[in-house]
Amino acid sequence: MKIRYDLLRESDRPLVLAIGFFDGMHVGHLEVARAALRLRKPRFRSGVLTFSNHPAAFLRPGTEPPLLTTPHERLSQLGEVGYEECFFVPFDERIASMTPEAFLDLLIVLGVRGIAVGETFRFGRGRAGDVRFMREFLQRRVEVIAVPSVVAEGERVSSTRVRGLVAAGDMERADALLVRSYELRGTVEIGAGRGHGLGFPTANIRPPDKLLPADGIYAAVARYDGRDYAALASIGKNPHFGGEARTIEVWLRDFRKTIYGREVAVRDLRFVRKQRTFGSVDDLKAQMQRDLEAVAYPGYV
Repeated sequence: MKIRYDLLRESDRPLVLAIGFFDGMHVGHLEVARAALRLRKPRFRSGVLTFSNHPAAFLRPGTEPPLLTTPHERLSQLGEVGYEECFFVPFDERIASMTPEAFLDLLIVLGVRGIAVGETFRFGRGRAGDVRFMREFLQRRVEVIAVPSVVAEGERVSSTRVRGLVAAGDMERADALLVRSYELRGTVEIGAGRGHGLGFPTANIRPPDKLLPADGIYAAVARYDGRDYAALASIGKNPHFGGEARTIEVWLRDFRKTIYGREVAVRDLRFVRKQRTFGSVDDLKAQMQRDLEAVAYPGYV
């Protein structure tokens, strides 16, 4: 996928465009992508317009939500669903001050001939524009598809809903709404070394700049160097050892390598228990042995 950091026209080929923030590629976002790609005709390009920063970070600094994806992850996911190019632009004063008419005029200049958005999409200064206005303004020039919201368990699927599930540690339900399992990817750093002393050497992963699941112990799948391993992940402050910063520690089953400075990705997280303090180190070790049952059943990687 070609990434553009401006809103300038560089091709005479007509463009079909999906528009949205698309944080965490969930099943609703996938439907918007499918609608956009169906608008293509011979010689048409397919693209997506999104923002490199959350609009709230500019409009109301400090109120923006923790994101489900890093910028790199979001771009990767947009490419995976089939867009040929991405307009990855900052939400700044220029965008925030545009009237709905000015925003749509800009899309016409870009060569847009088809647009797909969610049915609740709003745009322009003060969120004054909606899908109805877009259709009326662009009639006979641009085809506009408003994609109905996807509903699961009686509730609209949205990034906000997924964030709530991740924050609560309900990763199974979060994964059910996402196109692929929620992933924590980071570089392995040198930690306190307690895992070795306890008989459970762990990879200490630098927390990515995104929403972490609720503190706790999780069964998981860890991917390193192209291979999957059954794993246990500890997310949180390690209260037994008086930790202050949230960390991610991952124990990989049947793994004996030293991998400082290398990258590990953890997915398919499933909550096992809360983090807590123990009466003694022996009590902690006994609990860790019981935790292994979460990844001990046949077929788990």
